[in-house]
Order: sequence, then structure tokens, then C-alpha cells
Amino acid sequence: MVETHGGGPGDGAAEVLDRPLPDGVRRRVVQIVSDGFGSLTLGELPAQLRQYARFAPNRRIKFAGNAMAAAVETDPLFRQRIGEKFRDVQSELADALDAGSALPAADPLDVAAAAYVLRPHGWVKLVTAAGEEAQRADAERADEESRAELERLHEELSRAREHTRTETERLRGELDAAKRETESLHRKLRSALSDVKRGEAALRKVQAELDAVRAEGQTQVSAAESETRRLKARLGEAEAALEATRRAAREGRSVEDMRVRLLLDTLLDATQGLRRELALPPVSVRPAETVDAVEPGRMTPKDIANRALSENDPAILDQLLALPQAHLVVDGYNVTKTGYPQMPLEKQRLRLLGQLSQLAAQTGAEMTCVFDGAELVAPVLLAPPRGVRVLFSKPGVTADELIRQLVRAEPPGRPVIVVSTDREVADGVARAGARPVASVVLLKRLS
Repeated sequence: MVETHGGGPGDGAAEVLDRPLPDGVRRRVVQIVSDGFGSLTLGELPAQLRQYARFAPNRRIKFAGNAMAAAVETDPLFRQRIGEKFRDVQSELADALDAGSALPAADPLDVAAAAYVLRPHGWVKLVTAAGEEAQRADAERADEESRAELERLHEELSRAREHTRTETERLRGELDAAKRETESLHRKLRSALSDVKRGEAALRKVQAELDAVRAEGQTQVSAAESETRRLKARLGEAEAALEATRRAAREGRSVEDMRVRLLLDTLLDATQGLRRELALPPVSVRPAETVDAVEPGRMTPKDIANRALSENDPAILDQLLALPQAHLVVDGYNVTKTGYPQMPLEKQRLRLLGQLSQLAAQTGAEMTCVFDGAELVAPVLLAPPRGVRVLFSKPGVTADELIRQLVRAEPPGRPVIVVSTDREVADGVARAGARPVASVVLLKRLS
């Protein structure tokens, strides 16, 4: 309960407000205090409000509203000063309140706030009536809001019902479509089951035919085994006949050998008779004297060893090329990468072919130089030098294989010299009848 004291015309100071000040009235009271606050001096303000003296009205209401309401309620002198400032501004409303009446067009909240500050006779009733009016207004506003919310909910309910009806119809349509689809699937399933049964019957038929074919095949296999045994028997008879024929041939060859031996004896007897008739002297040379060896006083074995040529002596190559119809086959890249590997491949080929051309002019031997075609990124435009045949291996064929083909192409007995350091190439051409020579020997001869 709030008790007020003094300060206004009339005897309203003794009246007591037995309920809290309504919020609407309290806000109007704070506004009246804030409007009169700025015209008071610092000394006329209560101590708790002096810190807000320089605030703007809006900031003063925001930050000092509670303090101003408390000061009006508890400080009669401050309330009286605010009331005087209010009379200067709202004199008509203040005079009406002093007279015990209110302006017909005035807001009940403004009237109650002015009565609370001025405290005329009957101000408690005015404040109470304003509070009740505010409550009725709030109730009516809440009722309006409730009715509006109810109408909104009714509309939402109607929309929900419409949506539910539409969704139900859609689901019913989908259900009908699903039923039709299910019936169609049932029909397809029955058709598939019929197809499966027909397939099983066809499978049983094929299985029976397969069993019949297997039985027939087994019969044919038995017949083939019988025929094989018969052929083996005939083969044994043929082998026995062949062995008999071979024995007869050996006996016939023995007869021929006897005839040759008789002829040889006849020739020997005739030779001895001729020797006696010609009175030929006995042979003075014995077979041991025909063997070439070192006699005492001549070259020693050490001298003979010093005269032998080393495997790396280029004179060996000259002796081989001096043979009649000699053919020199050169493993090109094997020679160049042994002698001058730092040079590009093109310059390696040109240098080797130029030197081989000079060697061909000197010896007159046939010369063939083979290069590996796998080393090329494009076809080589090259004019072979005079006296030298230049060959590149085909794709998928190495130079080593091409060299072996060249050696096999030569007739037996012709001297073929193959220049390569590759041990596999050397061994291969040696088995084919050619003479392998190391690449370093040719390089020494060319230099």
C-alpha cells in the first residue's frame, strides 16, 4: 500500500492508494516528471536524480525512470515542484482536476497521471478508475487478439481440412494405381511361372537328348578303341615285316662288301706284280720325316710363341680379309658405342661408315654394316658409302638376329668375319661357321 503526503490544493494528500500504480499510469507519471525535470535546478532535484540532470529526455526516461517514479512517490517536495511545472504546461487539465471534474476528451491515463502528481481531492478514485479502464482496454484488446487468433486458427483448420481431403484423394488414387500395378505384377508373375515350367520341360528334354548323345558317343568311343587295337596289331605286323626286310638288306650288303673286298685284293695283287716288273726301289722317306717340327739348332718354341698374333692384333683382321671372297659383317652400334659413345647416333654412323668405305677400298672385301632399327625415332635418310652395304633391322628384330641371318645365308666354306663384342653374337656366329672378331680390333685397324 502506498501512502502519500501533502502538496496540492485540496485535501487529496490524506488519501491512500491501496493497490499498485497501474503500468499505463506509471509510464505517464514518468513522462510528466521527465518533462518537468529539465526546468529544475540541480539543487531542487533529489540527490539520487542529480546524476541524470544533463541527460536528454529520452535517455532520462530510459535510465532514470524507476528513480524518478520512486522520487515522486516518496518525496512530496519534489512531487510538488513537478506538479507546479505541470500546471504551467497543462493548466486547463490541472484546473479541472482541482474543480473535481475532468476534461471530456482527455485520455483517462493522462488524467490519472496528472491526479497522481497533483493529488487533488478524489485522485485515488481517478487513478483506480484509470487502472480499471486500462485493464478493460487490455482485456478488450486481448479479447480482440483472441478472436483474431481464433479466426486465424479456424482458417488454418479449414486449410488443413482441405489439404487433408486433397491428400486423401491423392493417396486413394495412388492406392488404386498400386492395386492395378499389383494385379499387373501378379499376371506377369503367373506368366513367368508358366515360362519357367515350360523351360524346365525343355531342359528335361535337352537332358534326355544329351544322355542319348553321350550313350552314342560312348558307343563310338568303344568302336574307336577296337579299331585302334586292330591298327596296333597291324602296325606290329608291319614292324616285323620291316625288321625282316632290314635283315635281308644287311645280308645283301654283306655280299656287296665281299665283292668289294675281292676287287681290292685283285688290285693289290696287280700292284705288287707291277712293282716287281718295274723293279722300283724301296721308299727312302718315312712317315715320321713328313711331320713339321723344330729341329735342333733352329727356332725354339719361345721364338714361335713370339711370332703368334694376339687376339687383339689388327693384323689378324688383315689376314682374314686377305682370304678369297672374304665377307666382313659389322655390328654397327656395338663398334661405335665401344669407340666413341659420347657422339650422337647420327655422327657415330657417319664416322664408322666413312672408315669402312676406306677399308673396303684397301682390301677389296665385301662389307656389310648392321644397325639396330629400335634405336631410331624416324626412318634414316642415308646414302650408303661406296663398297659398304648398310642394313637396319626391322621392327621386332634386333641387329643380333639380323647378323645371324646374314651368316646363315652364306654358303658353307666362304670366309665370313663378324665384328662384335657381344658374347652371345660371337658364340652364335662361331657355331654357324663364321669367324668372330672383337670390336676393339676393328677400331684399332681403322685408326
